[in-house]
Amino acid sequence: MKFDSQTYRVETDNQLGFKILIAGIAALLLSAIGYFTHSKQFFFSYLVAYTFWVSIGLGGLFFVMLSHLTGTVWGIVLRRIIESIMMALPVMAIFFIPLIFGFHDLYHWSHAEAVAEDPLLQSKAPYLNVPFFIIRTGIYFGIWYLLARKLYALSLQQDEQPTNEQIVKMRRVSGPGMVLFAVTTAFASFDWIMSLDAHWYSTIFGVYFFAGSFLGALSFLVIVSAWLHNKDILTGTITIEHYHDLGRLIFAFVIFWGYMAFSQFFLIWYANIPEETIWYQHRWTGSWNIISLFLVIGNFLIPFVLLMPRAIKRNRNKMFVLAIWILVTHWVDLFWLITPNLHHHGAHFSWMDLTLFVGMGGIFVSLFWKYLTKGALVPVKDPKLQESIQFSNA
Repeated sequence: MKFDSQTYRVETDNQLGFKILIAGIAALLLSAIGYFTHSKQFFFSYLVAYTFWVSIGLGGLFFVMLSHLTGTVWGIVLRRIIESIMMALPVMAIFFIPLIFGFHDLYHWSHAEAVAEDPLLQSKAPYLNVPFFIIRTGIYFGIWYLLARKLYALSLQQDEQPTNEQIVKMRRVSGPGMVLFAVTTAFASFDWIMSLDAHWYSTIFGVYFFAGSFLGALSFLVIVSAWLHNKDILTGTITIEHYHDLGRLIFAFVIFWGYMAFSQFFLIWYANIPEETIWYQHRWTGSWNIISLFLVIGNFLIPFVLLMPRAIKRNRNKMFVLAIWILVTHWVDLFWLITPNLHHHGAHFSWMDLTLFVGMGGIFVSLFWKYLTKGALVPVKDPKLQESIQFSNA
């Protein structure tokens, strides 16, 4: 794998992407055994892996639109990596199809007899029904695809024939796109995760899911950037100054995620309404209390303390390790949100949690790598590229 510092292109035979793809397919085929041996566990493990990789793509889409709307300079050198994360998102629509066959295993409200016996489910039936659920998911992915495709196409056009009009168009797409993103991401989290327990609800849940998604995307970005640096790629382009700003963004969203998590918990627990507090009670039963405490410490306290010093944010290797840690805790967070609906009395990890994570991740990462290496690794004709390369926090 050779890198041309003049054109910012990687000369590769794409063996890496192919190997990642094969590993993903092999893991998915292995996971298929679990479908026949324990279908219910299979679908819950599938949903955890699915929402994890979708959340990474959503975080990338948000970052791209945020960069265009704010006109950020420091993030320009990172934009092509983020766009590649964003472009891997649409394929996750295909991975939604197997979930359709698992509705009865996942969602209590999908059983007609359960709805007939439950007045609350009857009142929610106009919204919580299988056909409308599938239609909504199609709308979510349709909007995400159109936003991602348009922004990516404009970015590539800028590489060929740069004009100021392209910058204006990217901002015009990102403005209403940000509103659509907020609505669709919130409702997707309501549908896929919150409706697992249709008797429980939280108006903060969509923001909570978004905070974790953006943290995951930022961490993925740090890992890729550091890995490229270790391969002597973009070493003089993505500098320690960019890691510093990424560290500050991660620090900010660690606090934001913690604030959303505490606000949701505090308001529900303080109100002491049984149909609301029972959700947290399930996550404090048996060994679930260990996972709950782990999230407080691992997903908030540890990164909060570690990212306070300036020195760590300016250390690429330490940021790399911390980013891996945050991705792990992000997966645990989704596991904590989803799996108690299956294992009520204590945490239970399955081998399918790993194989489905690797399987879907292999497809996602191989697509990411394909988009990243098909052209220049940075937007070479962006008028502020040199300013972004020379960016300093001093």
